[in-house]
Amino acid sequence: MKATVRSMGMAALILTGFSVVGAGLVAVTYNGTKDIIAEAQRTALETSLNQLVPADRYDNRVVEDSIEIVAPEWLGTDQPVTVYRARKNGQPVALFATPYALDGYGGPIQLLIGIYADGTLAGVRVLAHKETPGLGDAIDEKRSPWILAFTGKSLKNPPLDRWKVKRDGGVFDQFTGATVTPRAVVKATRQFLEYVQTHQEALFVKAKD
Repeated sequence: MKATVRSMGMAALILTGFSVVGAGLVAVTYNGTKDIIAEAQRTALETSLNQLVPADRYDNRVVEDSIEIVAPEWLGTDQPVTVYRARKNGQPVALFATPYALDGYGGPIQLLIGIYADGTLAGVRVLAHKETPGLGDAIDEKRSPWILAFTGKSLKNPPLDRWKVKRDGGVFDQFTGATVTPRAVVKATRQFLEYVQTHQEALFVKAKD
């Protein structure tokens, strides 16, 4: 009996030792790669942003020039949303954010929106959605060029009251059999444009010398 107890105790100690060593290896691996992972994430983000605003339009490290904002009624989420700012020679060029369209048919739709300092849209892209394949998923650039129609638009072009799908009296196309999805994206994009217009001074604050 004593031998059995000793064997169980030894097994427990060995397992504990393996656990400690394993945890240590994980910690060492994490510490050794976290900077590499973070840099890869920053590079991926910059690549996405450059699809909307060409890299030669700005000279700052956009991913390091950011602020966090909370504005559920404008951004579709009660969580902080990061706003990235592009500048050239210290002057504001554009900003980027990832608001949500809450009225999608399949649930919230996460967008990437770029807006130039003059209020013109640099572009809109869909980052995540659960819309119906073959219908609502036409908001995805990989499925349809529909989302590209936002590029160059502003609150003056078209006028604010025309920021709707055509079925509602606006200028944006809807999809055959799927009006809810494009309607949600148009609304969310317009709301973000309005937020930027209302908070322009705070969002486009000049870089510190």
